[in-house]
Amino acid sequence: MSPLDSKVPRPPAAFWNPYVAGVALGLVLTATFLVMGFGLGGSGAANRIAIGAAHVVAPATVEANGYFGSFVGPGTRILDDWLVFEVLGMFLGGSIAAYSAGRMHLHVGSTQGIGTATRLAYSLGGGILMGVAARLARGCTSGQALTGGSVLSLGSWVFMFAVFAGGYLVAPLVRRQWR
Repeated sequence: MSPLDSKVPRPPAAFWNPYVAGVALGLVLTATFLVMGFGLGGSGAANRIAIGAAHVVAPATVEANGYFGSFVGPGTRILDDWLVFEVLGMFLGGSIAAYSAGRMHLHVGSTQGIGTATRLAYSLGGGILMGVAARLARGCTSGQALTGGSVLSLGSWVFMFAVFAGGYLVAPLVRRQWR
């Protein structure tokens, strides 16, 4: 049995009130607009980091590609986008918050009958699928909903209505997994 398989009981520390968390998130979004001139999002940073990693492994292939090459060409650097540092800050802030709330544990949550390796494979596959979809949609869910929605982008509002409709339509199919 792997140490990742162990079941760790959730500590009694309460989650934030969703209304307080929503107001705090709105204030952070407003601050990013005021300070940086841009909203929140994460897929741009993931895209840049993935292209940077690919460039380390196969530089000639990345440079020859019209899209990828624009991120690694002369005079450009992968870390030239503030979103990379935003995502690193989110990771650090989330880690501090989890640790201070007593919720930082090394384990892989698993549902009935799914082992750790399968769960990790599903997570990796789902993450790759979401990353590709975010690039096709020209933004991740946070960027579309928070940033696009806050500037009243019609495409972002349509996207979010589609996300909620899809969630409500699929929920009955996976309901047994919640128990």
